[in-house]
Amino acid sequence: MPDVPADSKGQALTDLILTVFRTNNLLLLWGDRLVSSFGLTSARWQILGAIVHAERPQPVAWLARDLGANRQNVQRIVNDLHHEGLVVFAPNPHHRRAHLVVLTEKGREIYDAAIEAYTPRVNALANDLNSDDVHVARRLIKTLRDTLENDLDRAD
Repeated sequence: MPDVPADSKGQALTDLILTVFRTNNLLLLWGDRLVSSFGLTSARWQILGAIVHAERPQPVAWLARDLGANRQNVQRIVNDLHHEGLVVFAPNPHHRRAHLVVLTEKGREIYDAAIEAYTPRVNALANDLNSDDVHVARRLIKTLRDTLENDLDRAD
């Protein structure tokens, strides 16, 4: 594999990107294992979380936008969640075809159980980390995300 022709900052960013890729894969695996007993995957859990934390019911396209995810993938997962009785579709007064996704009581119970399992595990992971470093890392990754979003918007 050829070396990336980058200056020192570009090489440092490349190293960060590769680390984020590997970490993302591990986070998904960790999340899958954590919530599998609730019939969830990391992807399903993430979408349930987006529904829970939205200010009001949203259509699939808005959930996908908020997650930075592909709308078709989110639609497929929402359809699975609907089939399992974790969400229902409600009429959208602003758009006849883009139904709103609403969490059911069963969906809320499963999401809450997943969070109950998550909390002690994430607290244990956090024990070995410096909270200032975590805040700096979050700011850096958010800045990178914002920069990438702007770059992609300019490319369109």
